[in-house]
Amino acid sequence: MARTSLSLPLILIFPLLFHLALAKTLKRDVKALNEIKASLGWRVVYAWVGDDPCGDGDHPPWSGVTCSTVGDYRVVTELEVYAVSIVGPFPTAVTNLLDLTRLDLHNNKLTGPIPPQIGRLKRLKILNLRWNKLQDVIPPEIGELKSLTHLYLSFNAFKGEIPKELAILPELRYLYLHENRFSGRIPAELGTLKNLRHLDVGNNHLVGTIRELIRLDGCFPALRNLYLNDNYLTGGVPAQLSNLTSLEILHLSHNRMTGIIPVGLAHMPRLTYLYLDHNNFNGRIPDAFYKHPYLKELYIEGNAFKPGVNPIGVHKVLEVSDTEFVV
Repeated sequence: MARTSLSLPLILIFPLLFHLALAKTLKRDVKALNEIKASLGWRVVYAWVGDDPCGDGDHPPWSGVTCSTVGDYRVVTELEVYAVSIVGPFPTAVTNLLDLTRLDLHNNKLTGPIPPQIGRLKRLKILNLRWNKLQDVIPPEIGELKSLTHLYLSFNAFKGEIPKELAILPELRYLYLHENRFSGRIPAELGTLKNLRHLDVGNNHLVGTIRELIRLDGCFPALRNLYLNDNYLTGGVPAQLSNLTSLEILHLSHNRMTGIIPVGLAHMPRLTYLYLDHNNFNGRIPDAFYKHPYLKELYIEGNAFKPGVNPIGVHKVLEVSDTEFVV
């Protein structure tokens, strides 16, 4: 009896191991990645040995490729190939990897536009294309990525307006668009994103006012970091901005803004860094700012404030690394 009882778990385990051993990589994914592998600009990916990106009996999975078993097949769920000097256009074949949840091609030399087929990646949560040479407008199909939580497009050469379709991504938390050539106004519709925590549109060619950006009732309920620096924004700082009670960083440096600084900002409970430098602000800084319990930096150089107005903090340029927000 003892021998029979000990063998029962093995009877249950062997079919599972046999099933996993038989699982094959979906032909669709094998074809897509081999097409990318054959591209001249991807010859730098030396670790891609064999024909099966998920590995076989003779070769391990390709470097940067993560696979999962779904039913009787293995599918590619993550592709992370960054900082290896890949050159050439964005690989359209990637959009055939329909089970991707993470696509990270940052710090390469990709050129041309993001293809409209990007909208096929319905399961994608993280899209990281920063530090490339991508250009043209962002395709409206970006709004079809309903699972997207992190979007990194900074340090490229994208142009045109920031697409309003970004505002229909219900899970979006981190949006990095800085260091591009975007023009026009920042879509106020972004304020409807209930999960958005970080919005960085700095170092572009954007115009308009903050009042236009926050005109919708209850906008930006979860926003912690707002980077609007190094653009062509005009107008003043509206008192309504203090309704963004989760805000910790407000970066308005190097714009063309005017007017006084409303005292309401000094009562934002979490405000920690406030950058107002190199605008055309005037008047006085309300005393309440100097009594704020959390304000570490108040940078005010290059304005027309009245004499006696003092900055707060040590005044180093604040740069928040993208990697601090990747999950």
